[in-house]
Amino acid sequence: MTAIGRDEPGAGTAAHGTGGHGHGGNIFDPELLDRCISCGFCLPACPTYALTKDEGSSPRGRITLMRALETGRLDPDDDRLRKEASFCLGCRACEPVCPAGVQYGHLLESWRDHQWRGRHRPPLAQVLMMVVERTPLVRLIGAVRRPARTRRPADGDVRTAGAGRAATNGRAPRPEQLTLMLGCFERGLFPGVSKAVQKLLPEISVPENQGCCGALHAHNGDSAGGVALAEKLGEELPGVIVTTAGGCAAHLAAVLGRDRVHELSEHLVKAGYEPVGEVTVDDGHGGRRRARVAIQDSCHLRNGLGVSAEPRALLGAVADFVPVAGDGSCCGSAGTYSLLRPRDARRVLDPKLDAVQTAGVDYVVAVNPGCLRQWQTGLARRKSRIRAVHLADLLAAAAAGRRLPTGLPIAARLPTVRLPSGMRVGRGFRLRKDAEAQNTDGWSA
Repeated sequence: MTAIGRDEPGAGTAAHGTGGHGHGGNIFDPELLDRCISCGFCLPACPTYALTKDEGSSPRGRITLMRALETGRLDPDDDRLRKEASFCLGCRACEPVCPAGVQYGHLLESWRDHQWRGRHRPPLAQVLMMVVERTPLVRLIGAVRRPARTRRPADGDVRTAGAGRAATNGRAPRPEQLTLMLGCFERGLFPGVSKAVQKLLPEISVPENQGCCGALHAHNGDSAGGVALAEKLGEELPGVIVTTAGGCAAHLAAVLGRDRVHELSEHLVKAGYEPVGEVTVDDGHGGRRRARVAIQDSCHLRNGLGVSAEPRALLGAVADFVPVAGDGSCCGSAGTYSLLRPRDARRVLDPKLDAVQTAGVDYVVAVNPGCLRQWQTGLARRKSRIRAVHLADLLAAAAAGRRLPTGLPIAARLPTVRLPSGMRVGRGFRLRKDAEAQNTDGWSA
């Protein structure tokens, strides 16, 4: 059987038996499943193993469960299979350290395709998938907050003279039509991100009527649907697709190819963009100093596409970049994970919050909207003065000489009211279960 490459889709599609409801067989690509040699190099890289020290909650242990499912030694509805398919973050941190080249991300998609079939899919994930399948609803998400949009096609020039300098090395820039992908929920949660990209890349086209890339489906038990949505979006968006979401970039690139999909930092570096300006903060003595910034990598961007040096280079040009232990590991957002398993997501984030606080940084920069939301929520919960911002916002602010917000955000200043039921009225007037009053299958609004 032909091996499936790291960036090739389809390991979890119906062709590999995802529709089967029987007791094992034809669920996984045998060659992908057999690559694991149980060496254990994945254990130190796995965030859930770090939490539990339970080998069953490591990539090696989960592949053992997959093999048991494939051979019929475990019933598909076995409680351990259900638990571990949900508990895994899907961060793919195990892939870069694996000497055998195990494509764990593909195996996980195949597993969830089978494990989360029909009524077994988490209800919240099902609702979110139904929403993003409908382009009018996706457009409605951003209708109130109005993300960037253009009504004309891109003019084919990759230069960014309005915000930085494009290195030409004596040659004219290569003509290239650029289109910005608007994330399904990013356009509503963080509309300023797409507007910042327009300032960095004034020529970029931002079609208003664009749908979902399918990453949500691929990570929640419908990889075939994820491929179909990615292909549809590829037909809707011309030229090179630039995205500000690392997870979306990895999924789209797997379906459409690396030449068609660039994550923002990757594209800026490839285009020879030279950041201008700098980000400064109050030095406490009436003056200004260069801001200290840390980074939160996007797991799929780093582990799936190998993009991690590019955002660091851009940050170091406009601020003092501070490497922090664990800045390349998962923050617990992991797509829908922080909504489906909020307590576990917090457990993953907490040591990272400690690390940035100890490092004395002013900003944590994210390259993925889910990570940005996770950090903003976590920092507000800690009442920390550290701010989380997207890379696009930070670069645009530096170029414009604009100061980014500092100090406690409004959300961190709002009181928390605890109710006898174990519920609490949280920051932003949201009802959610208290961490001490819920198990790992709890919910968060």
